Amino acid sequence: MEKIKAQDNKIDIAQLKKDAKESATNSVINMLQRPGQLEKVEQYKRRLVRKKASVEALLKSAMQSKLDGVRVGLNQLGTCLGVVKELETNLKVINNLFVEAPVLYNQLSEVREENMRHSQYVTARENLKHIFTVPESVKKTEQWINDAKLLHAHQCLRDLENSRDDLLFELHKLPNQSAHDIAMLKAYFADVEKLSDLLGKQLRLVMARTLNTVRKEPTIIVTALRIIEREEKADDEATKHFKQSGFIPPGRPKRWKAMAFEVLEKAVATRIEGTQIEERDDNKLWIIRYLELIRQLILEDLRVVKSLCIPCFPPRYDIMNRYVHMYHVCLSKHLQEIIQNGLEGNEYVSILAWILNTYKGEELMGHPDLKENTAGLDLLLPQAVLKNLQNQYLKNMENNYVEWMQNTLISEKQEWRSNSPPEEPRVDRYLRTAAPVIIFQMIDQNLQVTKTISESLSNEALLLSIEQVIKYGQIYREAIVEFKNKHFEDRSQVPFFTQYMITIVNNCLQLVELGSQFEKQYLSQGFSKQQSECFKRFKEVYYCLRDESGRYLLEEVFLDLDKHFEELFVSGRWLQISLPVDTICATLEDYFQDYNRLVETNFKFVINEARRLVTKRYITAMLSKKVSFKTYEECQTAAKQIFKEVEQLRKVFLVFASNTVEGDDPLDIILMLSEILKCEDDMISFDLHRLVEQYADITEDHLHRLLNLRGDLPKSDLKEKVSFVMKSSKPKMQLQTSIFSQLVFQDRIINW
Repeated sequence: MEKIKAQDNKIDIAQLKKDAKESATNSVINMLQRPGQLEKVEQYKRRLVRKKASVEALLKSAMQSKLDGVRVGLNQLGTCLGVVKELETNLKVINNLFVEAPVLYNQLSEVREENMRHSQYVTARENLKHIFTVPESVKKTEQWINDAKLLHAHQCLRDLENSRDDLLFELHKLPNQSAHDIAMLKAYFADVEKLSDLLGKQLRLVMARTLNTVRKEPTIIVTALRIIEREEKADDEATKHFKQSGFIPPGRPKRWKAMAFEVLEKAVATRIEGTQIEERDDNKLWIIRYLELIRQLILEDLRVVKSLCIPCFPPRYDIMNRYVHMYHVCLSKHLQEIIQNGLEGNEYVSILAWILNTYKGEELMGHPDLKENTAGLDLLLPQAVLKNLQNQYLKNMENNYVEWMQNTLISEKQEWRSNSPPEEPRVDRYLRTAAPVIIFQMIDQNLQVTKTISESLSNEALLLSIEQVIKYGQIYREAIVEFKNKHFEDRSQVPFFTQYMITIVNNCLQLVELGSQFEKQYLSQGFSKQQSECFKRFKEVYYCLRDESGRYLLEEVFLDLDKHFEELFVSGRWLQISLPVDTICATLEDYFQDYNRLVETNFKFVINEARRLVTKRYITAMLSKKVSFKTYEECQTAAKQIFKEVEQLRKVFLVFASNTVEGDDPLDIILMLSEILKCEDDMISFDLHRLVEQYADITEDHLHRLLNLRGDLPKSDLKEKVSFVMKSSKPKMQLQTSIFSQLVFQDRIINW
């Protein structure tokens, strides 16, 4: 392999020499291409000589630098080799010494025992004073504790504890510990632990009265804190010593600092609970009084903490934030207990308003003296508890609505069936009850209350209230239908049906108007889509109920008029006298006199509905195949009679409501039908076309029935005209409805 590598190196060197010669030749050729360059040959030679000398100098310098580095490296390697050999020698010596160590350990056993005894003697001698004076020191310490000289008591207690702990530690260091000796020593110092417990109880009492004591004698608090700090330091030292030696003095760690905060928290909880001096049975406003007292207490206590406690407590205790947190947590727990025990009525409002507004407001935690320490507080109650509280409040509100509305409906139903008419209005002539106004007054009162709690709760209450009014509309409809059915079973049972139905119709519209006022009032504050949909459904429910009630009102009228409509278009008698229409007009006038007690909008609706029903009944009588006019003269006479009766009916409506017609007058349909009766044979198709184009929902059966009145013309011609008109008019028909959609005859006209 080495021979192969050597051959490769020789080949590389030869190749390099060859390349260098070629490069040099090319350079010379390039320099001497022109004749004028031959004069500069000497100059070129000198330049190349200088360049060569410079390159050689650089190579020598680089080689020298590399050689110096190699020389230094070799020297360091030599030094390291010497150090390694020296370490190897030392390790061998140490290994030999370790072999001799067990023998030396056994030889020094007597020295160790003597040292142990000497150490115990030294410890015993140092603590001899305390050992012999333990009973006296215990008695003296107890007296100082009782006399509230806590610093002296603690100093004496620490001396006793140090003596006991030193002696126990010496016993702990013995290889063969004597349980009897340890138990005897602990029994001898048993009173020391009792003194520690007694001092701890005294500190508990002091810390429990912190807020009262700091106002009069803050030095007592400072003394207690100094003792607690010393004990905390002793706990730390004992813990470190335990990690090193495995020995922990009896009663350690005492953790008096944690005990102090525990006592402070219990004192806070006691103050909060103790402020509740009344129950619901004692005073209905107990929750309001309690919340106000607790507000005053917390505000006063935290201001005392800020002004008096902060100078007494070490800065690392962060006593202000600690107290804020303790009051926050303890008050939260106590309020949750009150809520779990159950709230009633306005107590929900009081506690929600206090929690959401007062607690973090300037009257309490947001007070200028406190807000820098209370800015980061969470909600007083957990979100789930707060939500449940709001839901329960809304549930109670819903129950109140249901109960009140049911009672209202029961009262109204009793009035409907009474033998006395509705109470006369004091302001106008329109018959109404106070129920709609009272309903929305109740809603407004609830919303005014919820506004004091929060805007979101107020929006939920508004939604709930309108939903309840919608539900009231549903049970109101059932009661109205029951009232109507009962009346028509025996019309003598309810003497004032018309008056009370007028009251119902007016109430429905008044509910819509009051709801619209609420919608405008709250729309200015911003409405959610859900609330908008709710108000829309509310209006639809009561408009629909108004319409239904208005039709029930007219149902009584047309029940009286049915027999008179039956007398229309009956043989030749109808052409001679107009008694049925006279009676119909008189009856309508009589009822319309009563309908003047309707609100104008309702009166307009009822009159228009009556006009539509009169038209429907009249056309029904016309198309019911009761008569057929044999001659053209009879047809013209019938047309004149129809025109006369329509004008007579129109006059009745104009007298009571001249501007109530919305769109085309339905009575014009009757006149248009009468045109078919009096027109010439060659004009019938034209009039039929006009009729079908204007009323797209008219059927072939309707046209057959109408032309059936024309007994003066061949039936086959009339049939062809109807077929032709229907076929030619169908493509032009539009999707619209008129009174003809409501005219459905059970029997079909006989085919001609």
